[in-house]
Amino acid sequence: MSITAKQIIGELVAEDYRTATVFKERNIDFCCNGDRTIGEACALKKIDENEVLGALEEVTRGKDIPTDHPRDMAPDELADYIVETHHTYVEKKLPELKTYLKKVAVVHGEHNPEVVKIHELFEASAGELAMHMKKEEMILFPFIKKMMKAKETGERLNPPHFGSAENPINMMRHEHATEGDRFREIAELSNNYAPPVHACNTYRVSYAMLREFEEDLHRHIHLENNILFPKAIALEKELL
Repeated sequence: MSITAKQIIGELVAEDYRTATVFKERNIDFCCNGDRTIGEACALKKIDENEVLGALEEVTRGKDIPTDHPRDMAPDELADYIVETHHTYVEKKLPELKTYLKKVAVVHGEHNPEVVKIHELFEASAGELAMHMKKEEMILFPFIKKMMKAKETGERLNPPHFGSAENPINMMRHEHATEGDRFREIAELSNNYAPPVHACNTYRVSYAMLREFEEDLHRHIHLENNILFPKAIALEKELL
């Protein structure tokens, strides 16, 4: 794969998710702000773009892209995959993480006030994510399936009551950006999920779970922002 500084980060990660590791290691946002070029992101971070390009070439050299790549899924299939994989993960982990973080805040908050703020931020995130996923499952994703059915059967597709798929998509992207900002703050407060030396097991486990949760959220947002949403917009334009 020939990679240049003019390539859009989100499109590159959509083509080969292994490149996400390079961006993560350099704290370059590939999901919520994946519409920038590599050169633009490097200039903003004051990072040598040639070093980044070299790392990207290295991680993709001589390796095959997995055949079951989400990029190749139909929009309705990808929507189902996101629900089954990422929505299910979030629903399962939210109660568990909320319990751990509350306990850590109560026990360690006096001497480590950052854990109180982390708990507050995650509580806010939990509520917003739950509503966000329901809106996708009840509004946007059903319309994507309706569009795919119309394409397959030749049936007429009437414009949705929300005007265009781009309207809920713009809302989803805005909410993704909000969660991205919130987890950047959590990562900073937690020293990038590195617990202090005196941390108890619950403290350590909660930070490890937060790191895993953020990684899943990044892939979740990437699949929607950089793959599903562009597919849905293109499909709607084709049908209408």
